[in-house]
Amino acid sequence: MIRVALPAHLRTLAGVAGMVDVEVDGVATQRSVLDALEARYPVLRGAIRDHTTQERRQFVRYFACEEDLSHEPPDLPLPDAVVNGVEPFFVVGAMSGGA
Repeated sequence: MIRVALPAHLRTLAGVAGMVDVEVDGVATQRSVLDALEARYPVLRGAIRDHTTQERRQFVRYFACEEDLSHEPPDLPLPDAVVNGVEPFFVVGAMSGGA
């Protein structure tokens, strides 16, 4: 079971209050976790990744074990701490702007 932490706006969209647990068949990767998340909460399809290309949306980032995984290959296995349920996989809404 993989624990996924979503930002507030995606939790509201999915109708959940806290962390989400998803079951992943095979190797736990960004792609397999997001596939499982979107299968369980279809309303999230297109909110995290593009419908067609499946690429990460511009203002969404992925973190695990205090590391930014946003630019890692989507099929790279996630850290053992995430796979074992010790650490969550974070989907974070990025911010931009300046002074």
